[in-house]
Amino acid sequence: MGALGVDLIEHGDDFQSAREHAQDLAQERSLHMVPSFHPLLVAGVATYSLELMQAVKDIDIAYVPIGLGSGICGMIAVRDMLGLKTEIVGVVSAHANAYARSFDARRPIESPANTQLADGMACRTPDPAALGQIYRGVGRIIQVTDEEVAAAMRLLFECTHHTCEGAGAAAMAAAMKEHSMITGKKIAVVVSGGNIDREVFASVLSA
Repeated sequence: MGALGVDLIEHGDDFQSAREHAQDLAQERSLHMVPSFHPLLVAGVATYSLELMQAVKDIDIAYVPIGLGSGICGMIAVRDMLGLKTEIVGVVSAHANAYARSFDARRPIESPANTQLADGMACRTPDPAALGQIYRGVGRIIQVTDEEVAAAMRLLFECTHHTCEGAGAAAMAAAMKEHSMITGKKIAVVVSGGNIDREVFASVLSA
């Protein structure tokens, strides 16, 4: 980003801190803030779900990681538009489980984000608009630990040579966790994101 001339500001230790700082800057500088969960962004992200569900018929269960909710809400919209019966299962980090707790309580609940590996899901405060769609369209939400995510990262690299960041491998971790429940079913796993530092990835692979 810096090489392309962007004024890149790094702030905080997780996604939530950076998001809140960006909101403050937008207000201070009279800038237009484009949030991570935005109708146009959701529509754009939904295109991968459309491609998936048109290419692969009769998916029984789709595991989708939840950051702020754009990806899973996009999949809900596509599933409903196509009139499919696919069960959509959300995946969050057990160390950043605000969406899981909010889903169970049917109200927004803030929760600490302490994940060391799945920082793409390090959300402390759920988006109310995303929650409303998740309540209506998601079957359940699974929590996966950093250790389970690391195991999924290793498996994906070993079997497919894909380099996945923690949040990108979380859905695979959830499917591995539920392997005894999904035997014989057609499963889709959203593997998204390869934004991981070399040192972190090397430590995961060497464990």
